[in-house]
Amino acid sequence: MEITSQWTFQEGGYEIMELWLAITLIIVALVAGVAIGFFAARQYMMKYLKDNPPVNEQMLRMMMAQMGRKPSEKQVKQMMNQMNKMQK
Repeated sequence: MEITSQWTFQEGGYEIMELWLAITLIIVALVAGVAIGFFAARQYMMKYLKDNPPVNEQMLRMMMAQMGRKPSEKQVKQMMNQMNKMQK
C-alpha cells in the first residue's frame, strides 16, 4: 500500500510539472506570435508604402499636368484638402 501511495504522489507531481510546462509554453508561444506578427505587419506596410506612396502636392500637380491641365496653387490645396477629408 505504501508503494501505491508513493506512486500516486509522484504521478500527481508530474501532473503539476506538466501543467507548469504547458502554461509556460503557451505564454512563450503567445509572445513569439505577437513578435512575429508585429514584424510581418511592419514589413508588409513598408513594402506597401514603397510600392504605393501616399499622394503629395507634387504628385497631384504631375497628375493634373498629364491630364492637360495647369493647376493653380489654390486648386492643388483644394484637392489635397479633399483627399485628406476622404482618408478620415
